[in-house]
Amino acid sequence: MDKMNRKLTKSASNRMVCGVCAGVGEYFQIDPTVIRLLWAILTFCGVGSGILVYIIAAVIMPEG
Repeated sequence: MDKMNRKLTKSASNRMVCGVCAGVGEYFQIDPTVIRLLWAILTFCGVGSGILVYIIAAVIMPEG
């Protein structure tokens, strides 16, 4: 995918909950599992801040 045409969207095909982590992984061209692990670490170490960020991203990011 061309870097100029990339858009940050939720994944329509690789979803666990809302597709946010998979969408971020597709955007940065890395495995969504890595994003999910980082998000889990943020959630547990950041006293739940990862959950709030995920909900906001799920509401703001368009479907892909």
